[in-house]
Amino acid sequence: MLVGDILRKKTPRVVTVRMNETVGIAAKLMRANNISALVVKDVVRSEGNTAVGMFTERDVVRAIAEHGAGGVNVKVSQLVSVQQLVSCTSSDTIEHVRHLMNRNHIRHLPVIDDYSLVSVISMRDIAAAVDEAINGKPQAAA
Repeated sequence: MLVGDILRKKTPRVVTVRMNETVGIAAKLMRANNISALVVKDVVRSEGNTAVGMFTERDVVRAIAEHGAGGVNVKVSQLVSVQQLVSCTSSDTIEHVRHLMNRNHIRHLPVIDDYSLVSVISMRDIAAAVDEAINGKPQAAA
C-alpha cells in the first residue's frame, strides 16, 4: 500500500502555521481544526512558501512546561527544529513511512511531491488504512 492510496480518502486541506506565530495561535489552530499537528511554513519572499517542520501538541506541552503560562507567547520558531525536515512522498510505501516515524519518534509526516506540500499523513491514518485492508471496510473513529 502506498501513501497516495491513503491520501485519496483524506481531505486535501493542510493546516499550516508560520514560524513567527505564537504557541497560543498554533494551539487555537489545532483546536479549531480538530488536529494534533500543523505544518510549519517559513514564508520568505525570495523562496516562497516552504514547509520547514511540524508543530505538535507535544510542542505546546513543552512550551508550557518550560515557560509556564507565558509559554503561549513563545514563538513557534523557538520550538521547532528546522535542521532536517522528515517527510515522505505519495509514492512511498506505508512500510517505509512507518519506519521513518519509528526511527524519528514522530507521528505525523508532511507529504511532499515535486517540492510541493500535498498533505500530512499520521500514524492514525496508517492504522485506519491497515484495519480497512484487513477487515475490508472503513473503521469508525474511536
